[in-house]
Formats: sequence, structure tokens, C-alpha cells
Amino acid sequence: MKTRKKLSFFFSIFIGTIFLANSQTAEKSVPFFENGEAQIIAGFEDPENWVRHDLWVEAEFDTDGDGKLDRMHVSVTRPQQTDTEGLKLPVVYVSSPYFAGVAPNVEGAFWDVKHELGTLPEEHVHPEVVRVGQRPIISNSHIKTWVPRGYIVVHSSSPGTGLSQGAPTVGGNNESLAPKAVIDWLCGRKPGYTSIDGDEKVEAFWSTGKVGMTGTSYNGTIPLAAATTGVAGLEAIIPIAPNTSYYHYYRSNGLVRSPGGYLGEDITVLYDFIHSGDESKRAYNNATVRDQEMKNGMDRITGDYNDFWAGRDYLNEMEPMKAALLMSHGFNDWNVMPEHSYRIYEAAKAKGLPSQIYYHQNGHGGPPPMKIMNRWFTRYLHGVENGVENDSKAWIVRENDERKNPTAYADYPNPKASDVTLYLNSGAPEKGGLSIVKSKNQGIEKLVDNYSFTGASLAQAEITNHRLLYVTPTLSEDVHISGTAKVTITLSSSKPAANLSVWLVSLPWNEGRKTKITDNIITRGWADPQNHKSITESEALTPGKFYEVSFDLMPDDQIIAKGQQIGLMIFSSDKEFTLWPAPGTELTIDLDKTMLNLPIVGGTEALNKAID
Repeated sequence: MKTRKKLSFFFSIFIGTIFLANSQTAEKSVPFFENGEAQIIAGFEDPENWVRHDLWVEAEFDTDGDGKLDRMHVSVTRPQQTDTEGLKLPVVYVSSPYFAGVAPNVEGAFWDVKHELGTLPEEHVHPEVVRVGQRPIISNSHIKTWVPRGYIVVHSSSPGTGLSQGAPTVGGNNESLAPKAVIDWLCGRKPGYTSIDGDEKVEAFWSTGKVGMTGTSYNGTIPLAAATTGVAGLEAIIPIAPNTSYYHYYRSNGLVRSPGGYLGEDITVLYDFIHSGDESKRAYNNATVRDQEMKNGMDRITGDYNDFWAGRDYLNEMEPMKAALLMSHGFNDWNVMPEHSYRIYEAAKAKGLPSQIYYHQNGHGGPPPMKIMNRWFTRYLHGVENGVENDSKAWIVRENDERKNPTAYADYPNPKASDVTLYLNSGAPEKGGLSIVKSKNQGIEKLVDNYSFTGASLAQAEITNHRLLYVTPTLSEDVHISGTAKVTITLSSSKPAANLSVWLVSLPWNEGRKTKITDNIITRGWADPQNHKSITESEALTPGKFYEVSFDLMPDDQIIAKGQQIGLMIFSSDKEFTLWPAPGTELTIDLDKTMLNLPIVGGTEALNKAID
């Protein structure tokens, strides 16, 4: 009986301690974690209890030519407990050139694509942005997600946009140094100011000095840009569909190529689209950045990779990077294509940085599931040892699955995938064959360029001389493609310049497919035969002379269902992506010297089994 009374006494103390702790938590809101994830706290939920204010942070550059360092406009949203209780919290930071509005959609704002290769059309129209938005709120994005979970959310407008000074450079150094300056302020290394030109300072006394960044598209590019500076305090980033190289966005292997859905866009068009900053500085910015630096560097004549593009390629800037990286992208994103994330993910892994990648089967945008993002920021911003670094390295959303239910991979590409070489068998103007076994003396086949036919119509055509199409036998089993396909095409052209486009497709077109029609497109790629030796130097083609052109298609992870055929389609001008020269250029393909390397889970054995 005495033992029972003692146990009862200590149990009462234990319960009382828990009750007291819960009462204190109710009175004093603090972050709370369960299963390695930050939980929503009642005391942080109510927007009426949030503190919202704005300020300016001085960067280390002057890009608008006024002789003064440019200041970046910053806004803060934080729980009131950071004032009333002295609570310090980590920061989720989002920066963008879009917060203050963009240029109107006017006719002629894009470059005309209907002209011969190696020439320039007339200058495009330059619309101007009318700035929108009022202080102190720059944006409400991400606030409802992260503030209730015990974070402070900070926004800033990138240089030359909104109330931030300077000029937009679309990937120039100032777009990396601007978020670095804001992070330096958040970590107490740089002063903030209450006005755009005053001396009254404001401190981030509520910040723990732990910062994470996220965002989609251009807003996803900026976290990577900041991370490449190696700025201390930027612990983790979650870029979603980021543009990691403006060359890869506007060019392909030497070819002038538009992003999907934006035919004729180039870096000067994007500059005009985002330039919402101080109207009095726009003339100077236009003259120095758009009409000098960009026009002299972008080279729409040859499409070659040069110093201008190298300076806007974040893969070249990754050595100082220390932030943990969680990438997200869609395999059917034909705007910012999936290679953008993959190339950075591979480089981050090679550096030994904590890295994960999430791919879904849809188009542009699409964050990882909240659980994955929450674990990432909980680990690297709150410092909770939740073991996220031991989670699967890759998360792939399988066909017809919900985005919130990805399949875990040991890595991407699937480690069980290996390259299988497929060879071409003649068949033009109908369909030829695609085989693991190489047949000799297949000869040559020709196609005639005509931009007026879409790639989809060419893939579906029974007979046409505007493309060459080579297909596998009908699959008797599913075939899982995972990784980056590569083509080697030996060709000659009837003219000194030609577009070269390649689609890998699943046929019959849209038959037996459960999802959207674009699922028939497995992956794509484009190249300029003039750059067969190097993307940095092109040379005019000698008509009739054969050249070997090798290049990667976009990375993919897709299961091609049994009953389908895998088809390699070779054509010239791609109506949705390339320039539109006058129809008539002939491309001649040497079938015996042309091949496809396809990454297949299970390798040759798996494909053999499916087409046997």
C-alpha cells in the first residue's frame, strides 16, 4: 500500500508538471515540433496579432548610376510575441521581381521569330510597367504557411523593381548580392533603414540568424543566386522550377530557342517585363543594361555561349555555396525545363551538400509536399534533429499519383537505370524502326523543313516528308525511363544553317493514356548543327557535308505503358520553340551513324524483354 501511495504521489507530480508546462505554453507561445515537423501554434495563427513593417537594406552595388549604393525594399511579417515576449525565430525569405507588377501584354513585345537563321528582325516593342502595391506590404505569399508554424516571413523586391533601387539585370551579379545584403541584415551584419534615403536604422532583433529561402520560377532562381554567394546564415533553400541558367532558358546547344509558351521571348523582353522600379531611373537603366550590356551580349545571330551567358549561369558560381538544397520541378515543364534543377542538384551532391530532389509529372511550378518542406526547414532553420538528411534523396511522383504521394528513390536517376543504345532502321516517309540490334547499310533518309507543322501533328502523321520517325516494336511490358537520354545524329544540310529538333514520343498518340495529351511527349531537345564542335563557337555548314551532332534531351522519369511504342522523331524547325526560316531546307540523316542512348531501369535486359 505504501508503495502504491508513493507511485500515486509521483504520478500526481508528473501530471502536474505536464499541466504546468502546457499552461506556460498556452501563456507563452513557442515553436512546437512533432514527428520532426513544426506544428501550427494557436498563438501564431491570428493575422490580427502579426507585426508587419517595411524597411530598406543597402546593398554593395550602384546599378542605377546615381553615385549611391542601391537600397532594397524589404517587408517583414512576424508573430507579436517577437515584440511582447522577446521571442526570436528563424526566417523564411522570399524575393521576387514580380511583386510590384509586370509589363502589359502588347503586340510586338516579343522578338519576331519568322526570319532566316543568322539574321535579325526589326527591334521589338518595349512596354513599361506601371508599379502596383503599397507600403508596408510587399507580398502575402507564404505567410499563412510559415508564420503559424513559428517562422518570420520576409519579402524583398529585387533590384530595379517595386521600391527597390537599382536596375534589373536578369541574372546579373546584383541579383545575387541583393538577397545577400538582406540576409546580412537579418544576421545583424548590416543595418536596415526606415526610409529609402534616410539614416534612421532598424535592427532585426527578432531573428535567430537562421534563414531559409524558397519561391517558384524567377522567385526560385533568387534563392539559388543568394546561395551561390556563400552568405553566412542562409542555411537551406527550396527552389521550385528555378531558372538556373539564362542560356539554357533562351538557347539550346547553340540554337536560338524560346521557352515554351513564350515564342520570341529573350532576355531583353524579360527585362522590360519586370522593370517596375523608379521611373526617373528607367532611361539610364535601359541605356546601360538593356540596350548595351544585353544587346551586345545576348547574340541572337549565332546563339553561341559566351561570357555574357556564362555570367548568368549559376552552375559556374556554386563553389561558395553552403546551403542545404531541396529542389522541385516538373518533368513536363517546357517553360523552365527540368534540366535546370537537375544540373544544380548534381553539382550540389558533388560538393557534399545536403541535397534532395522532388519531381512531378506536370508542368511549370509545383512545390514539394508540405511534409517534405516542413522537415527540411525544421531541420536546418530550427535545428531539430529529425533525420531529414537520411531520408530518400529523390521523390518522384508516378503517373496518375497525387503530388503529395511521391515515390521514394534512393537517388535520381533511379540507380537501377543504365543506358541502352538504340539504332535506326529505314522507313521514311512512313515510320522506320528503333532497335537494340544494329543493322548495317540502312543508308540515308531526308526530311524537308516546314515550320507550319507542329511537332504533335508530325508525330501523328502516317506519311510526311517533314520529319523522320523511328519506333520500337509494341511494348509487351512497361518500360521505365529514368535519367537523361542522349542522341547522336549524323546529318547534312542543304543550307549553311538549319534548326535541329528531336522529340522522344510514346505512340499511338494519346491512346491508352489516362492523363493529358502532352504525356505522349516523353522528352525533347534542340541543337544547332553549326555548333557540332562546341556551343561556344559556330561555323557555317557546307551544304552536302555530313556532321556529327551529339546532345542531351531533357531529363525524365516516366513509365511507358505496355501496348505503346517508343518513337524517336527528328525534324528541323519546331513551331513552338525555334525560329521560323522559310520552308524548304533539306536535312539528310545518315542512319548508320545515328543513335539514341536511353536510360532504362533494368537496362538492356528490361528493354529486350519488353520488345521481344
